[in-house]
Amino acid sequence: MNEIFFLVEEALEGGYTAKAIGESIFTEGDTMDELKNNIREALQCHFDDKEIPKIIRLHLVKEEIITV
Repeated sequence: MNEIFFLVEEALEGGYTAKAIGESIFTEGDTMDELKNNIREALQCHFDDKEIPKIIRLHLVKEEIITV
């Protein structure tokens, strides 16, 4: 596996959450920099002795509600 994708969303209580697509990995962080560091740590824990993907793609989702 060369790359892994994460779906990144703003958390309701502040900060960000990240869920890996196709893997059982979830992490969060108060800032985007903290989230990126937490994603790297989560990958090391998840893949343990296996090769960690070289590319991490973040798909940022921002949800807005418009009332009519």
